[in-house]
Amino acid sequence: MDRSFKNGWDLDIEFPLVGREDKPRRNGLTMVLDKGLGIYQTEDLLEIAADYIDFLKLSFGTSALYPKKLLQKKIDIVRGYGLDIYPGGTFLEVAIVQDKWEEYLYKAKDLGFTAIEVSDGTIDLTSNLRSIIIKKAKNLGFKVFTEIGKKDKEEEFKTHQMIKQLKRDIADGAYKVIIEARESGKGVSIYDDSGEADEFKLKKLLLEAPHPTDIIWEAPLKKQQVYFINMLGNNVNLGNINSRDIIALESLRTGLRGDTFKRTLDIKHNSDTIIEMDL
Repeated sequence: MDRSFKNGWDLDIEFPLVGREDKPRRNGLTMVLDKGLGIYQTEDLLEIAADYIDFLKLSFGTSALYPKKLLQKKIDIVRGYGLDIYPGGTFLEVAIVQDKWEEYLYKAKDLGFTAIEVSDGTIDLTSNLRSIIIKKAKNLGFKVFTEIGKKDKEEEFKTHQMIKQLKRDIADGAYKVIIEARESGKGVSIYDDSGEADEFKLKKLLLEAPHPTDIIWEAPLKKQQVYFINMLGNNVNLGNINSRDIIALESLRTGLRGDTFKRTLDIKHNSDTIIEMDL
């Protein structure tokens, strides 16, 4: 992305946080959680923020509740802006339980979805069937996201099991692996009840992943977004972002918001201090 402002200001000022990848990008992905935006809301969102969104996820099983004509229109609008769109993993889990997952994949292809999420946040899914579904979806031309972690806060996030599954998913052809956080970002997977990340679990995942950029961190809360940007840089992959927060998140990624702008000032101050000491 151009380091200067790309809007109506025409002002020669650089973004404080540099190096933001431009679209189409492999890293620095932003996945938006769409819980039921209407057609006009979708168009309004994309008109102003399409450059900052990579994937639109029709959350949970909500896509099954759209009238077919509106669902098709929404898919067409999103794709027309150059974004990928996919249904939430919960709907595929329902199809798996009813032994209709292949029919589900073919119908998703016919409707024009460009990505698929394979998850077992609610159900128990064998590793073998998970691999079969990932490979089938990829062969159909989908970008395949997988998700690890359970939605029930009572089910323990066992890091070693998650690492094993992450590696297998990538080997099976998954495009990215999502770390579950639900829409609340609290009390699930790597997050405690207040939404703070468990650094031990997080660093273990980073160290063991084939590559850190294979991961999308669900981070619905602002403090989580700030945490990941400060820790892993502005091209960290973030998901489950509220549609209202896209411009605010991109402001964090570019240092146009105090939380990350301050960090650039601290870094510059420390750098200047080192130079002065050397002199």
